[in-house]
Amino acid sequence: MAKITFMGAGSTVFAKNVLGDVMLTPALQDSQLALYDIDPQRLQESEGMLRNINANYGNHATIIAYTDRKEALRGADYVVNAIQVGGYEPCTVIDFEVPKKYGLRQTIGDTLGIGGIFRALRTIPVMLDFARDMEEVCPDAWFLNYTNPMSILTGVMLRATPIKTVGLCHSVQVCARGLLEGVGMAADHVQWKIAGINHMGWLLEITRDGKDLYPEIKQRSKAMGAPDWDRVRHEIMHRFGYYVTESSEHNAEYMPYFIKSQYPELIEKFNIPLDEYPRRCVAQIKGWEKMRDDLVHNKDITHQRTGEYASYIIEAMETDRPYKIGGNVMNTGLITNLPQEACVEVPCLVDASGISPCYVGDLPPQLAALNMTNINVHLLTIEAALTGKKEHIYHAAMLDPHTASELPIDQIVALCDDLIEEHGDWLPKFK
Repeated sequence: MAKITFMGAGSTVFAKNVLGDVMLTPALQDSQLALYDIDPQRLQESEGMLRNINANYGNHATIIAYTDRKEALRGADYVVNAIQVGGYEPCTVIDFEVPKKYGLRQTIGDTLGIGGIFRALRTIPVMLDFARDMEEVCPDAWFLNYTNPMSILTGVMLRATPIKTVGLCHSVQVCARGLLEGVGMAADHVQWKIAGINHMGWLLEITRDGKDLYPEIKQRSKAMGAPDWDRVRHEIMHRFGYYVTESSEHNAEYMPYFIKSQYPELIEKFNIPLDEYPRRCVAQIKGWEKMRDDLVHNKDITHQRTGEYASYIIEAMETDRPYKIGGNVMNTGLITNLPQEACVEVPCLVDASGISPCYVGDLPPQLAALNMTNINVHLLTIEAALTGKKEHIYHAAMLDPHTASELPIDQIVALCDDLIEEHGDWLPKFK
């Protein structure tokens, strides 16, 4: 019987998806599910919701909620990480409002850019605490990380701890289907291959019955126009040759071309939703009361297995039935024109022996170059976190594509100082 610990179990919807999937998987239905969160009310709500699902599907799982982190982790075989340090208030608000004073706008701000850098800096110490606890009470467990910024956090776990870690995202599974449906093409019987970095993985191949679909996709995109919700990615595809995994609102802030104060007309042209993540947060908070009734107090709650990778990974490891994922792992020669110390997203085979990443080779040079503009920020943010040196925060921000395209160096440094001050005790002390 596997023990699966869920860190951040107060994320009720995501806990339902991942642990509901586990309870609906015959090979995993007898698992022990350990729930941990620092918010006792949200923890209790998630526990109640999962107990209702469990009761409706045979009551096979054992569900225990913990307020003691080390006890939640003790003896775990798998640890699912879905935490958010600092929450919407105060930290996400700070990530967006302080840069606005400098004229720097963002869309999501959780992966790269000023928002991504500071989200990483306040999250890394917590992740390293998890790793220290795991070394003591479950040293052989697999750490399945869903928390953003994915590349930075997974990278720091792989570089600075002995914990077996893989980063998991939602964008790889839906990339090819979303592109095809957006141009009015069927998505069945399609073969595809994706590699790169998280949120900037590249759809390197997309074929049906051996036929390359890219020419027709690009022709349709030009003739029909890109879908309103995906104009940035279609522009990237036409300019650089390949479609990128993560959404247009994300990629608008990963590059220097789209959010530009001196060209405000680009916002409308590419349908870029500035301040999108804070709006989502506010909507989710307002909608939680109704959602709570649907999820927590509904005794007849049901679930269908989702496409989230976690249950399929655990099933493959427990049964030795192989399964392929797109995973975030250390670049041990997998993508040969990206740095070895980078965290890359590549196809991986999962079975009882663990996670075996697949060799990709060189990316097309223009794609590797775009990835490097993001990897530079990843590596310097990790350097700042591990050394405690403030200068590396400045370096990461000065090399961020969007930030550097909007602000001069002295303002970038001043912005970082303001953010450090505003975050206060949410950040470690830097020298």
